[in-house]
Amino acid sequence: MSSQLGLVALISSGETSPNGGRLFEAIARRYAPPLRIAILETPAGFEVNSDRVAGRIADYLQQRLAKYAPQIHVIPARQRGTPLGPDNPELLATLTTAHLIFMGPGSPTYTVRQLRDTLAWRAILARHRQGAAVVLASAAAVAAGFVALPVYEIYKAGAALHWYEGLNFFGPYGLKLAIVSHWNNTSGGAELDTSRCYMGQSRFASLAAMLPQLTTILGIDEHTGLIMDLEEGRGEVLGRGGLTVVRDGREQRFEAHQVIPLAALGTFHQAYEGISLPPEIPAPPEASAQNTGAPPSQEALTLVAQREKARQMQNWEEADNLRDRILELGWHVEDTADGSRLVPVSG
Repeated sequence: MSSQLGLVALISSGETSPNGGRLFEAIARRYAPPLRIAILETPAGFEVNSDRVAGRIADYLQQRLAKYAPQIHVIPARQRGTPLGPDNPELLATLTTAHLIFMGPGSPTYTVRQLRDTLAWRAILARHRQGAAVVLASAAAVAAGFVALPVYEIYKAGAALHWYEGLNFFGPYGLKLAIVSHWNNTSGGAELDTSRCYMGQSRFASLAAMLPQLTTILGIDEHTGLIMDLEEGRGEVLGRGGLTVVRDGREQRFEAHQVIPLAALGTFHQAYEGISLPPEIPAPPEASAQNTGAPPSQEALTLVAQREKARQMQNWEEADNLRDRILELGWHVEDTADGSRLVPVSG
């Protein structure tokens, strides 16, 4: 694996829909198979069927990403202070070598309480700095913000309007985000406004007024995701809907297939300082040795050079097309701090 920052994907809903599948595949093609995936049960750990919530995602990815030979491990890190908790190093071993780490539906505040300052969260941050992609859907996406919306507490239990301190995944990158999934939700029908993650527009307006200064609201429509490339300082909207960004009282809209500069979300900057894996968890193996079999063809090498030029010109669509052509020749491109290298597709 490279030392390059991994991608981050935020999904509002529909992670097992065709739109979600396309997002997962856009990430998967960056890694040489077998693709190692870790799925944490944590966001739904309070549910008696949290294993099935995560298991459905695992079953879907096993089929959807079959050509990447996925090796999927569900990590039952459900509750702190128990054998099935996020501080049990034996449960977390597969995190240290994962290419893709996923968390999804559940409760945002439960996710924060269970993960903050744990071995699991420290391992996730370290693996991301080492090149692993982090995909957060629904509740997990909300929990990753500077503040988290207490959806269950307000919508289900009638708590007073308030925000909960989030995991602040993006803080080291200069982004102070309030991530709101299910932005255009309509499940309440004509009688009940359930947009803005079930808060409704009127109630959410009051919540927005309570946000700490300089916080950016990132609203993500249903069946929509944002893939963020923190190396390149840009994101791409994928799926059925779009994004709503509210910053300094101004609202911007980004629709599907649009590229969004991460500076639109705040004072974005890269953060390259390494984060060590918790010593209690086994360290990942050394990066695989360079290919000792047949060398890449001249055609593959030429396409790599063309892709590097496209990246330098920020022609991301062309760069992605060239990556796919290289894959058809039997090679995966791994982007490292020292440039691109080719890894053979396993048979």
